[in-house]
Amino acid sequence: MISRNFKNVLVVSIGFLSLFTAYGGLQSLQSSLNAEEGMGVASLSVIYASIIISSMFLPPIMIKNLGCKWTIVVCMACYVSYSIGNFFPGWYTLIPTSVILGLGGSPLWSAKCTYLTIAGNTQAAREGKKGSDVINHYFGIFFFIFQSSAVWGNLMSSLIFGQDTKIAEIPDEQLQTCGAADCGLNVTSNSTSTRPEQQLVWTLVGSYIGVGLLAILIVAIFLDNIDREQASQFRGNREPFCHTFLATFRLLKNWKLLTLIPLTMYSGFEQSFLSGEYTKNYVTCALGIHFVGFVMMCFGATNSVCSFLFGRLARYTGRAALFFFAALTNFACIIALLFWRPHPDQLPVFFVFPALWGMADAIWQTQTNALYGVLFPRHKEAAFANYRMWESLGFVIAFAYSTFLCLEYKLYILLAVLVLTVITYPIVEYNEYKNPTPPVEEGTYLSHKEAIQADDNKIINQTQM
Repeated sequence: MISRNFKNVLVVSIGFLSLFTAYGGLQSLQSSLNAEEGMGVASLSVIYASIIISSMFLPPIMIKNLGCKWTIVVCMACYVSYSIGNFFPGWYTLIPTSVILGLGGSPLWSAKCTYLTIAGNTQAAREGKKGSDVINHYFGIFFFIFQSSAVWGNLMSSLIFGQDTKIAEIPDEQLQTCGAADCGLNVTSNSTSTRPEQQLVWTLVGSYIGVGLLAILIVAIFLDNIDREQASQFRGNREPFCHTFLATFRLLKNWKLLTLIPLTMYSGFEQSFLSGEYTKNYVTCALGIHFVGFVMMCFGATNSVCSFLFGRLARYTGRAALFFFAALTNFACIIALLFWRPHPDQLPVFFVFPALWGMADAIWQTQTNALYGVLFPRHKEAAFANYRMWESLGFVIAFAYSTFLCLEYKLYILLAVLVLTVITYPIVEYNEYKNPTPPVEEGTYLSHKEAIQADDNKIINQTQM
C-alpha cells in the first residue's frame, strides 16, 4: 500500500492539475484572445505584479495561521475568480480579478512547496533515506501530474475553437511579419487573428470555471491537514505580528538566496516567453489562434513526462548536470528562434520548439523547487515566498515590455538572463557541496502523539513508578 504522505502528494498534484487546466489554458490565450489594447498581456502583468506584493507578506502569515491545506483551498478560489472575469473580458473585470488571483498566487505555491517538503522530510526520516532525494522524487511526481494540465487545458481550447466557422487563410503579407523577421508588435491587428465566436468563448470559459471548482473540492475533501498542530501552536503563541509579516524580507540576508535570484527570475522569463511571445508571434501569426492549444499541448506533455523522469534522475546525476542541460537546450532554442521564419508549410517545426522548451522547463521547475526545499528547510514558508516573488518579477518584466519591445530584443534579454544564471548558480551548488545544509529532524513534523510513540520505540527497559 502507498504511504499516507505519497497519497497526499497525489491529492495536491491532482488538485493543481484541475486548477491549472483552467488558468494555464487562459494564460496561453491572453495575448491572442484579449489582444485589444494589449488587455490580455496587461492582465498577466497585473497578476504577477500582485504575486510580487503578496510574496512579500502573505505566505508566512497565511500558512502559519491556516496551515498548508486551507491556504491552498482559499487561494484556489482566487484563481477561479480570474476565470469568471474572463467570462465578460474588459478592463473592469480582468484587472480586479487579476489582482485577486495575484494575491492568492504566492501563498498557494508557497503552501504547496512547504507541504511537499514536510511530506518528503517526514517520509525520508521514517524510511531512513536522504531527505533531498525524497523531496526531489515528490516534486517530480507533482510536476509530472501538474504539467499535464497544459495538455488538457489547451486540448479544451483547441477542440472548442476548432468549431469556429470564421477561420481564414493567412495572407503572405502577414507571414512576412511572423517571428523575429519583423518587430512583431502588430501581429494581432490582422483580420486573420480575429477573436473566435463569442458563444465558443463562453463555452470554454464556463468549462474552465467548472474544473477550477472541482480542484477546490478535491483538496478540501481529500487532503490531510499535515501541519495542523504547527498552525494551532502558532496561533496560540504570542509571536509578534511583524516577525511573521517580515519573514520574507529577513531571509534576503542569506547570501544563498540572493545568489539564486537570477535562476529564479529566469524561470519567469522563459515561461512568459513561451506563453506570451511564442504563441502570438509564431503560432497565432502563421497558423491562427486555433492552433495555439495544440502547440501548447506539446509543451505540456513533454514537460509532464520530463518532470517525472528528471525528478528520479536527479539522485543519480545531481542537480547541476540537469541545470546545465536545461540551459544548453534553451540557449539552442533562443538562437534558432532568432533566425527561424515561421511558415504554415513547416508545421512540425512549430511543435519542436515547445517540446524542447518543455523538457528544459521541467528541469527549471522541479530542480529549483527542490533546491529551495533543501537549502532552507527551517524557513520553508519565507523561502518559497521569495521563490514566487522573484519568479513573478521575471514574469512582470517580460510581460511589461511585451507591448513595446521588438521580438528580437526580447530574445536577447532572455539570452542575457540565461547567461547570468549559468554564472551565479554554480556558486550556490559548490558551497552546498562543501558545506551541506543539515536536514530538519523528523520530530519537527510529527504530531505530539506520533512523537511520543517514536520515543517509546527507543526505550529498552522501563520501570513503572
